[in-house]
Amino acid sequence: MFRHLKKDKIAFISAVVIAALALTALAAPLLAPYDPLRINLDQLRMPPSWEHWMGTDNKGRDILSRIIYGTRISLMIGFMAAAVSMLIGVVIGMAGGYVGGKLDSALTALTDMVMAFPSLLLAIGITVVLPPGLFTVMLALSLVGWASFARLSRGLVLSFKEQTFVEAARASGSSTPRILFRHILPNCMPLMVIAGSLKVGSFILAESALSFLGLGAQPPAPTWGSMISLSRSYILSAPWMVVFPGIAIAVTVLSLNILGDSLRDWLDPKMRI
Repeated sequence: MFRHLKKDKIAFISAVVIAALALTALAAPLLAPYDPLRINLDQLRMPPSWEHWMGTDNKGRDILSRIIYGTRISLMIGFMAAAVSMLIGVVIGMAGGYVGGKLDSALTALTDMVMAFPSLLLAIGITVVLPPGLFTVMLALSLVGWASFARLSRGLVLSFKEQTFVEAARASGSSTPRILFRHILPNCMPLMVIAGSLKVGSFILAESALSFLGLGAQPPAPTWGSMISLSRSYILSAPWMVVFPGIAIAVTVLSLNILGDSLRDWLDPKMRI
């Protein structure tokens, strides 16, 4: 993978950015120059300076510190939602694809029904019903995102279950769970990992949108989307309050998408030809 990244400079830069964001999330208490929740009424809406590199918001809180702590929330939501939705989708897709019959028809109909709804609107509907918070956002994104994984895993299982190595496993007396998790799942995982890596960026963007609408983490929790939402009325008088969280979202999502494309080129045998 490292050799592949060395050949693709843009993907290498994206990997460095993601690694830096991950380290920032882990070391947020050490890197943040100020308490992200501390209100300072003497420093309201201060522009970027040597004291506050990204300025302060309408309550005098340091924007850089809030962005650093917001990295934790965004990455945690993105990766956890991708992992949970992948788990749900793989189980449903593999069950339907391998068993077939009425079970496959029912699960395929359920998958198509979920994919028929606009994902963001469906996530909004779920978060409105449940109490607002980080767990609700992760649950909503997972319940919305599993359908694409289910469709992909079902197609892979349908192609693999007729292969010679699966027929040999059946002939040797292997049970269905053993065939699925020992023989078929390892062959599905490279493409599932690619799909999951691409999904992380969209989940971070969706979390920011939900936080912007007030349906994500509740104030004073520093999330990038809520920072933009709370500062949108000051976009002309204090643009740094909106610009810096927006840049954080854009850079993170772009880096994840570029890295996901590079990971696809590295893991997918068809792309190496």
